[in-house]
Amino acid sequence: MFSRRLCGLFVVLLVSSGVRADDLAAQVRAREIAFAKTLTDRDPKAFVAMIAPDTIWLADKPLHGPDEVLASWKAYFDGPTAPFSWAPEIVEVQPGGQLALSTGPVLDPTGKRIGTYTSVWRREASGEWKIIFDRGCPVCNCR
Repeated sequence: MFSRRLCGLFVVLLVSSGVRADDLAAQVRAREIAFAKTLTDRDPKAFVAMIAPDTIWLADKPLHGPDEVLASWKAYFDGPTAPFSWAPEIVEVQPGGQLALSTGPVLDPTGKRIGTYTSVWRREASGEWKIIFDRGCPVCNCR
């Protein structure tokens, strides 16, 4: 009887954790879409609010913290339209539910793929997801 209850509890936990992982992945996907929208909306304040204080942004030279990232990205917010956009294709949440990865295409204003981005998100104590690592790469012109 005890092992049957334990087995039943395991199945309930397994099923509920799967739903939870799906819910968390949906949260991260929505957060990444909202993050991309900050560039479209020309809203650097909202952009920087989604970046963790201890972020490392992997660029030509690694950027540390939201202020360095924003200083590097400032020109992207100038002008009436965004110079590029991005959207998540893949979102995966780590089993502990604290870390997630999103990755997808970077597109120029005509819709041509010019790169791929990868962001690592951390769920803060408040439940809000913030970027802790980010990396963009140009499209490979391989044969």
